[in-house]
Amino acid sequence: MIYVNGRFIEEKDAVLSPFDHGFLYGIGVFETFRLYEGRPFLLDWHLERLERALKDLQIEYTVTKQEVIEMLDKLLGLNDIKDGNARVRLNISAGISDKGFAAQTYDKPTVLCFVNQLKPESLPLQKEGKVLSIRRNTPEGPFRLKSHHYLNNMYAKREIGNDPRFEGIFLTEDCAVAEGIISNVFWSKGSCIYTPSLDTGILDGVTRRFVMENAKRIGMDVKTGRYQLEALLTADEAWMTNSVLEIIPFSQIEEVTYPGRNGEITSALQTLYHQEIKNMNS
Repeated sequence: MIYVNGRFIEEKDAVLSPFDHGFLYGIGVFETFRLYEGRPFLLDWHLERLERALKDLQIEYTVTKQEVIEMLDKLLGLNDIKDGNARVRLNISAGISDKGFAAQTYDKPTVLCFVNQLKPESLPLQKEGKVLSIRRNTPEGPFRLKSHHYLNNMYAKREIGNDPRFEGIFLTEDCAVAEGIISNVFWSKGSCIYTPSLDTGILDGVTRRFVMENAKRIGMDVKTGRYQLEALLTADEAWMTNSVLEIIPFSQIEEVTYPGRNGEITSALQTLYHQEIKNMNS
């Protein structure tokens, strides 16, 4: 059962117009996040990012927190997800327009949401990183949106394959570290955490934000910038962040090995993350 424009319907009955500009021109954005015991984690931040993207695309739609929570509660019940552990995709596309490809404001967007049951024990505890030969493309506008434009990521996925043990790491055209195919990338050296800056064309990830705002709590400074691959390959620890996978350490990138799940910094950040989830559900 999924949600489409105010209705809860079976997946097989869902119909989207071929004239939706989300399909015709890729004008649409989405958020993916997790439910823990039925409650969405860091939802305010996800909605904040979504609203920025909608404004940038001139899609007139306001997403309220209460609306989303009620929608998710209903979907959990309809899909019989009793433990409340699920992956969510909330998608908003431009909707139907008779103006063709023209500068315009969209006031009838298509709103779609679905949940998939998630078994936490099935998620990886660590990953191996592979540096991609395909480069990270520059965003279509001033900053990258979590949008329907996924061709760069698709080519990267083809290059690395579907083995869940691996994550592909993009470099920019000038060989600065950018991000993973489905993640933001971090590493530590001494008492400092490093991550690429947004001007490398990366997504402003929600779990990335959590790490950056909470690093001080474990005695670490955070620096962002344009870093060459050598900085990553000479780090003490490295990890990736993703709202569904959470904080996943790298055990290896190319031929370089890291502490993986035994890394002190990664473990400390994971503890903070899980404590916040526990606080949310207490």
